[in-house]
Amino acid sequence: MAIKILVADDHALLRQGIKRVLNFENDMEIVGEAANGQEALARTLVLQPDILLLDLSMPELSGVDVIKQLYAAKSHTKIIVLTIHDSDKYVLETLKSGAMGYLLKDVEPTMLIKAIHVVARGGTFVYPMLADRIFGGISEEDNLAEKARELWRESRSERLTPREMDVLSCIAKGFSNQDIARTLFVSEKTVKNHLTNIFRKINVNDRTQALIYVLKNKIMTLE
Repeated sequence: MAIKILVADDHALLRQGIKRVLNFENDMEIVGEAANGQEALARTLVLQPDILLLDLSMPELSGVDVIKQLYAAKSHTKIIVLTIHDSDKYVLETLKSGAMGYLLKDVEPTMLIKAIHVVARGGTFVYPMLADRIFGGISEEDNLAEKARELWRESRSERLTPREMDVLSCIAKGFSNQDIARTLFVSEKTVKNHLTNIFRKINVNDRTQALIYVLKNKIMTLE
């Protein structure tokens, strides 16, 4: 079954370029496009695509507000941000709001396609350069980040098991539960049990929050 995609960007030329790239993929189908935030929100709710490729800087409604409203509406569409903004704060804010992918507009077509596949499977994908930079350092003035790092050190040394660390590493790489089970040679039920324990120990509610935790606390690098 083809992955249904809606492209939202206020530049028609970019929308056409993305459509041209993805139309070559046999397992992807462009079901619509939007030129502003309000259109992106409305058409996503009506068309219910599997993936929304979303720019952040759009007229009428910002990309961040689109993400928040779709999340509030309990939309099942998975969101990949495609933007020129390379700020760490944008990355963390959009992931926290409900996006599952973050790419820059200079992304190679092959990476865009890979990100769509990863997110469609339930994983999370962050542009590697941004992921490396976020892992590499958080402002020393950010007391919350320092407290989070201290909590991580405590969790890692006293509470998380080696197998839970393996599962957390797979989450950081964007693996779905099925991918994790295959990689670690365990059942999906076992993976779910590990995820429940990890979420409780690091005080998060879902995979996206776990990824944010990993990013903010420089726990591991993404490949």
